[in-house]
Amino acid sequence: MRKYDCIIIGAGPAGIFAALELTKKDDMKVLIIDKGKELSNRDCAITNKKGKCYDCKPCNLVSGWGGAGAFSDGKLTLTKDFGGFLTEYQPEEKIEELIDEADKIYQNFGAPTKHYEGDKDKIKQFQREAASADLKLIPAKIRHLGTDSSTQILADIREHLDQYVDVLTGVYIKDLLIDEGKVIGVETKDEEKYYSDYVISAPGRSGSEWFLNQIDKLGLQRSNNPVDIGVRVEVPAVTLEHITNEIYESKLIYHSHSFEDSVRTFCMNPHGEVVLENNEGLMTVNGHSYANYKTENTNFALLVSKNFTKPFNEPIRYGKDIARLANMLGGGVLVQRLGDLLNGRRTTEDRLKKGHVRPTLNEATPGDLSLVLPYRHLVSIRQMLKAMDEFIPGIYSRHTLLYGVEVKFYSSRIALDNNLETSIKNLFACGDGAGVTRGLIQASVSGMLVAREILKRY
Repeated sequence: MRKYDCIIIGAGPAGIFAALELTKKDDMKVLIIDKGKELSNRDCAITNKKGKCYDCKPCNLVSGWGGAGAFSDGKLTLTKDFGGFLTEYQPEEKIEELIDEADKIYQNFGAPTKHYEGDKDKIKQFQREAASADLKLIPAKIRHLGTDSSTQILADIREHLDQYVDVLTGVYIKDLLIDEGKVIGVETKDEEKYYSDYVISAPGRSGSEWFLNQIDKLGLQRSNNPVDIGVRVEVPAVTLEHITNEIYESKLIYHSHSFEDSVRTFCMNPHGEVVLENNEGLMTVNGHSYANYKTENTNFALLVSKNFTKPFNEPIRYGKDIARLANMLGGGVLVQRLGDLLNGRRTTEDRLKKGHVRPTLNEATPGDLSLVLPYRHLVSIRQMLKAMDEFIPGIYSRHTLLYGVEVKFYSSRIALDNNLETSIKNLFACGDGAGVTRGLIQASVSGMLVAREILKRY
């Protein structure tokens, strides 16, 4: 019988940091299982700039050792204020302490010591200017790893963990094994069974739908987070440099005048590039920035957060259906100049070439986002861009590029206690795929939280 003390589902930041904590016990037998490939085998046409997406199953960009964070822009947002909901489970002081600990671990494995925090007086000035445009600016301490550096850090962590844990990649989990209200292990799609006293489910965004199905299958309670759908905006880097040079990334929050829907900036990439993401055959958009390579553009997401009420219960499907419509119209991701959107016409190749912003994502198809995004989303995005232009002149330019769609698949959250344990004994859930985090650092912290509770019981 294949027996372990703890099984971790998912080799993203939540799973990895849980494993790092568990290895503090010398005699603990730990197994990590991930449906994706080893980091060295995650060959992606998008990241390697080899042309069109290979349509790998599972996607090498978001699955495998390191999770989606392996090829992200590698931004550690060192704040409790955004990037997750962990302060709903533990005191703010404890989350701040764990964020600091996780940050030090990243540095121990090669993360740069430099960080962006910004001059306090300048930040206050930015906040006043943002407030006058009806925007709320939340600054954050940022440590930027860069897409190119993240992979080396994750490779070094893997080499370290190889001494202490077993890792299975390319293995799909079919079911969680439960006996009399207690987790006892997992079963793979190949009908292999692995038994364990504790199981940590950290499936990441690419595994969120699988976990949602498991939750429903086991009859566990869950709630829906807001559904986040929007576009990725690309502008000349000089437009935002006076802010990004100071604080690298800030969160801007706006409530649309027409609907009071919350719109926020997400994942700003100074001098970065727009990239594709393959979510089980659906092409969506994201952004990267690098430690050793810069473009002339800056990109960021504008996401409209919408809370739905009963009987709606399928947030992931809702996001996928909108992405599917964009794929149907454009064969993938669409790109449109803001001026064309405002004039009620589609962007063509010729109009795109006449624009002042050169797109960094060549695979995007010029088109019309008004045929894809719901009306209230488009209205909210336009109003947010206009408000941002009052704060940052040049954002509402007719040459500004909008890529669509961007969807965040972390919209369901299972009922958990303060230790992120489900109502099934010794079954824990953490990371983006469990709906409790929205970024690298808080995902890492959630893994640490769970692991420490397990070590108390072990």
